[in-house]
Amino acid sequence: MPTSSRFVPPAAPAARPPSPRTVAGWTLTHPDTLQESEHLKLRSVFAGCPELDALTGHVRAFGKMLTQLQGNQLPQWIKAVRTDDLPSLHAFVNGLERDLAAVTAGLTLPWNSGVVEGHVARIKMIKRQMCGRAGFGLLRKRVLLA
Repeated sequence: MPTSSRFVPPAAPAARPPSPRTVAGWTLTHPDTLQESEHLKLRSVFAGCPELDALTGHVRAFGKMLTQLQGNQLPQWIKAVRTDDLPSLHAFVNGLERDLAAVTAGLTLPWNSGVVEGHVARIKMIKRQMCGRAGFGLLRKRVLLA
């Protein structure tokens, strides 16, 4: 008796999961700027990893404190991070707590050292271009004339 062989179409290949770099990009991007397809993919990643969902919430809350100068909310944020089981974020919080007053001031006050850091970077670039071939006098002239 012949066996009936039915044609079974091959299963559709499983969708390739997003790379860690892509997921990190979605996590660090403001939620309002993500496309709908990226939101859906991120939600599917969160469904498989609830720790990543908690981490994303903490990262976004810290980003909001940083961009909106809300340093007064730092103690509540630290307390919320401590309640979750996220060892790498706990290490970050430990570093923040070492100098909590300075971190709070940096997240609260409108002043920063960005301009000074820009000048330091420019001077270092000029120094690297000279490759150590000239003394301080020439470096000084190039910095003043640049």
